[in-house]
Amino acid sequence: MKVRSLGELGALREALARAAREAAERAAREAIATQARARRELADHDLFARAVGRVHPLPDRQLAEINTPRPPPHPRQRELDEQAALAESLSDEVTLESLLLTDDGLSFRRPGIGPDVVGKLRRGHWALQGQLDLHGYNRDDARQLLADYVRECHRRGMRCLRVVHGKGHGSPGRQPVLKGKVQRWLAQRDEVIAFAQASGPQGGAGALVVLLR
Repeated sequence: MKVRSLGELGALREALARAAREAAERAAREAIATQARARRELADHDLFARAVGRVHPLPDRQLAEINTPRPPPHPRQRELDEQAALAESLSDEVTLESLLLTDDGLSFRRPGIGPDVVGKLRRGHWALQGQLDLHGYNRDDARQLLADYVRECHRRGMRCLRVVHGKGHGSPGRQPVLKGKVQRWLAQRDEVIAFAQASGPQGGAGALVVLLR
């Protein structure tokens, strides 16, 4: 850099001196802050040592530290609670006279749901998005499966399902065992707003088409 006059040289020296003073002051402030932080840490350490008292290190047993992956948490208690609530809430003895309409086939709809909804269910207005087949299951297993299936389908945003309960051809006396129970269980599920007996191609008297909220 070329200095053209003594005035410019003096100004440059003054600027350099000012920068040096500012750097020195900044370093001094940082040193004071560092010392204060060290004193606080030492005081905290002494306070902790006095509160804990004398400690002795554990002997080194020369054991290897193995970090094995832990299994993911499983909500066992929640499942038990849900099963208990299900056993209490889904009754086999609920009266359906006020819930079921018997015209050209068995059907159910919530208050406020128009009769046209049931007609649309029978005609296949909504595409089936899932099916649960309860053939071969006893009452308790079928009830649990049905509750879990309806809850999961509702959580996934599915609307129209088919539940196959069978016609009872393989049951003692050739009477359907699950048919009436499935109707009662479905009528007690808040997710279910309507169901109707399936049409012939969809299973007829051995199945229900269910509409969820």
